[in-house]
Amino acid sequence: MKLTKVLMAVAIIATTLFVGCSPKDADIKAAIEEKIKTTPAMTGATVEVTDGIATISGEVKDGECKTMCEKEIVGMKGVKSVVNNCTVTPPPPPPAPVVIAADDALTKAVTDAVKDFPGVMADVKDGVITLTGEIKKDALKKLMPVLQSLKPKKVDNKLTVK
Repeated sequence: MKLTKVLMAVAIIATTLFVGCSPKDADIKAAIEEKIKTTPAMTGATVEVTDGIATISGEVKDGECKTMCEKEIVGMKGVKSVVNNCTVTPPPPPPAPVVIAADDALTKAVTDAVKDFPGVMADVKDGVITLTGEIKKDALKKLMPVLQSLKPKKVDNKLTVK
C-alpha cells in the first residue's frame, strides 16, 4: 500500500515536471519569429501559436518558400504541428503586347496621313514606314505624331528638312 502511494506520488511529480518543462506558446512563438527574421526565404510569414500548434500565414514569394517555412518550423522545440496558411505572391502580369498594324491597313492609313504633305512619299513594308522626299520643319512636327499613332514597328525618316 505504501509502495503504491509512493509510486503514485512519483508519477504525479514526474508528470508535473514533464508538463512544466515543455515550452510555453509565447516562447515557441518568439523562437519561430526569430527564425523568420533570420531566414530571408521566410520573409512575409507571420506566426501564431496555440497549445503548441504553430499557424503560419502571410505572403511568401513562391511555393518552395511556403514548403520551406513549414519544414523549418515543424522540427522546432515545443511545436506539435504546423498549419501552413501562407499564400504565394502571384506573379506580375505579363506586359501588354505591342500592337502592330497589318501592312494593308497601315498602308491605307499612312497614305491618308501623308496626302496633306506635298513632297512626302511613304512606303510600308513589314510594319515599317519609310519616309522620303522633302518637308518643312513645322510640317514634320505635325506629321510624325500622326504616323506614330498608327502603331508601326518603326518610322524610318529619310526626309530632307527644308
